[in-house]
Amino acid sequence: MIKKILVSQPKPTSEKSPYFDIEREFGVEFVFRPFVKVEGLTAREFRQQKISLLNYTAVVFTSRHAIDHYFTLAKELRVTIPEEMKYFCVTETVALYIQKYVQYRKRKVFFGSTGKIDDLVPMMAKHKTEKYLVPLSDVHNDDVKNLLDQKKLKHTECVMYRTVSNDFTEDEIKHFDYDMLVFFSPTGVKALAKNFPSFEQGDLKIATFGPATAKTVADEGMRLDLEAPTKEHPSMTGALKAYFEKLRK
Repeated sequence: MIKKILVSQPKPTSEKSPYFDIEREFGVEFVFRPFVKVEGLTAREFRQQKISLLNYTAVVFTSRHAIDHYFTLAKELRVTIPEEMKYFCVTETVALYIQKYVQYRKRKVFFGSTGKIDDLVPMMAKHKTEKYLVPLSDVHNDDVKNLLDQKKLKHTECVMYRTVSNDFTEDEIKHFDYDMLVFFSPTGVKALAKNFPSFEQGDLKIATFGPATAKTVADEGMRLDLEAPTKEHPSMTGALKAYFEKLRK
């Protein structure tokens, strides 16, 4: 019987989240607790990449984390970001977040509509003379770099933040009484192995989102019970709902 489910993500901010609908419909309880956290590089670590923030005329932001760590590093490095700096963001939500640090002016903030970098590149290509800086996490692929290379844009990628295990307290370890764990990243799965070195799965169900996360579960010698996304269920909540309906039958 599945009653208590640990979701390795922050709690949804909206009351309308499908997670809460599932709780009501199936009488289960979701506990939201990220297994990983993001921390910024120190100014000293960043300097080792030999990058000067003022050598660039535009910044590409793929997430809010990137914005936070870009402006935090600028402050630590005592660099004043010029007013005419341009910002290219993957979504409007990310673009609006810039207001936390600078005055938002439409003529210097550009954003895509799909959340994918492919959507932003044509817009960047219209500004061919810019020198682009792309802040990234320590874990990233070369998708952005390759796309910008294709368009022959001047750009430099740099690491500004890293994903680390969000370690459990002794009390959390003692009261670890879940029937199911839901993972969204390989780092989250590895964090479980790190926090519970003698972890035995037993009847505990494991659900994952994304092929890399599923592969990590197998690599760690665990059993995978539910995998998303699929054609029928592109979201984790959709996959969970179908899973519980099947159990109920």
